[in-house]
Amino acid sequence: MKRIGCTGHQALSAATRLDVAKAMTAEVANHKEEELLGLTCFAEGADQIFAFAMLAAGAQLHAVIPSKNYETSFQSEQPRAAYECLLRLAASRSELAFPAPGEDAYMAAGQEVVDQSDILLAVWDGKPAGGKGGTADVVAYAQRRGTDVRIIWPTGATRE
Repeated sequence: MKRIGCTGHQALSAATRLDVAKAMTAEVANHKEEELLGLTCFAEGADQIFAFAMLAAGAQLHAVIPSKNYETSFQSEQPRAAYECLLRLAASRSELAFPAPGEDAYMAAGQEVVDQSDILLAVWDGKPAGGKGGTADVVAYAQRRGTDVRIIWPTGATRE
């Protein structure tokens, strides 16, 4: 089974979300002959786009939940509802032992995704992380481990 993880920015423009979805669909299609498992935290933005692309490809999902009450970290109802939907569709999940959402939990969750993945798709603009556990930190961790990291940042992509 090929294990593909995802990390990436949460705040993406609408046009960027569409371009990222196309790029992820193309990346996943490169493995259409393999049984796939997608690993991510189901955060708003890149994680959720990835999860739906994996499901569309017939892959299974594994949710890495950073902490207890993780759902309280979602700022609006739509991404929270998508998170809850994806949790119901996930074949498996692991919840880290952090008592509440926060930067340490996010970093540990990103590391867990990397540790379990053969490939990491990173929706990343190449800029430093805005806080501990951000996309740049997870990419740097994956690169130090020698994980196959594939950056997805389509031409013209923007963050909200």
